[in-house]
Amino acid sequence: MATNQSIITRNNDKIAEKTGNLYESVSIISKRARQIASKNKEELSNKLSEFVSAVDNLEEVFENREQIEISKFYERMPKPTSIATDEFLEGKVYWRYNEEPLP
Repeated sequence: MATNQSIITRNNDKIAEKTGNLYESVSIISKRARQIASKNKEELSNKLSEFVSAVDNLEEVFENREQIEISKFYERMPKPTSIATDEFLEGKVYWRYNEEPLP
């Protein structure tokens, strides 16, 4: 079984270093990953909407190579969680607290 080269072991201490709490850091990363995924989904939907037709037939499904290439491009992109983790570790993610934490 081949291994995925995009899988990277992360140092939990480096992730927790920015906030002082691993779970808080993971929460921030997950929220950023959702933003990235939402943006990617919107872009893909906009690109694929050009190919929507009122009548679907089997010939059009097999002939539309451009639509298939667009879909494959988005499948090969790095996962939103990987992008968000890299951004967090590089200090590119901004976050703030809505309220002061309780003592």
